[in-house]
Amino acid sequence: MVELDIQVPLAYDPFAEVQDSEAPGTKEYIHVRIQQRNGKKSLTTVQGLKKDYSYEKILKDLKKDFCCNGNVVQDKVLGKIIQLQGDQRKKVSQFLVQTGIAKKDQIKIHGF
Repeated sequence: MVELDIQVPLAYDPFAEVQDSEAPGTKEYIHVRIQQRNGKKSLTTVQGLKKDYSYEKILKDLKKDFCCNGNVVQDKVLGKIIQLQGDQRKKVSQFLVQTGIAKKDQIKIHGF
């Protein structure tokens, strides 16, 4: 067999400089996800809100508007996460845009 002398390039991250800068394209996203529980039951989670917002007040308004239960969970890695019962992804994204908490292009909806 012939042995080839090939050098594999090192891993290059093209976004390394962008993550450190405050350029317009480096905005923080708000992630709205759905988690399947047992059977037809599901949870909607909202993470990535700014820390200056009062999560409890946002949760209170979400629960009142959507007629569902929910709570705020503290995660070691992700920070505070809002959990709501049921599939509320579209409603939550509309609520965040209407109240001015986030712009439509800052919200990422995940699931199904």
